[in-house]
Amino acid sequence: MRDFLATLNEQRWDDHRYYHQSRINQTLHFLSAAGFLVAYSMIFSDPAMAAIIGWVWSMGTRQSGHFFFEPQGYDKVNQATNEYKEAIKVGYNLNRKVILISIWLLSPFLLLVSPTLFGLMTPADTIKQTMDQIGMIWLFIAVAGLLFRTMHLFFIRDIKTGLVWMTKILTDPLHDLKMYYKAPFYLMRGQLIDPMDHVVHEKLEVTA
Repeated sequence: MRDFLATLNEQRWDDHRYYHQSRINQTLHFLSAAGFLVAYSMIFSDPAMAAIIGWVWSMGTRQSGHFFFEPQGYDKVNQATNEYKEAIKVGYNLNRKVILISIWLLSPFLLLVSPTLFGLMTPADTIKQTMDQIGMIWLFIAVAGLLFRTMHLFFIRDIKTGLVWMTKILTDPLHDLKMYYKAPFYLMRGQLIDPMDHVVHEKLEVTA
């Protein structure tokens, strides 16, 4: 368990220092985390709406931060190119995210091809029923995406890495709230990029 937690902390630390230097991105992750917690609270009472909130609000804010605001040039703090960071990323890098988001965006069109989703659903008669069906499709994609990458990591890394990553993803909302609750205040002061002094300090301690 100690080794598991150490690996979890390492994945979280690398995720923060490599991919969350923009204060806008951090703020969007804070908003995303709040949305995910709302979705978590609804997962058993209204899973379709939970999936809609998770994808539209939480994933929308979260991924827009990565795609549009996070610096993608040379990382002076970590002395790494963006290409290197994308290559070593444990979870979904930008290319993998494009594929996942494309599947999410295109998935509702399956109901135009087959209103019963090939016999899995009853044809919707109302807008609410249609939204519920879309939500359930999105919930399936979320679970499938999580399990697919977890099992993929089993083969390309090891089982522990996959299980740690899955745990990280599921607990990210709580961690992001704790990590980035100050980001909106820094942003309002005009600080667009986190100076990452704590990262530099950590590197100095390691090399000392």
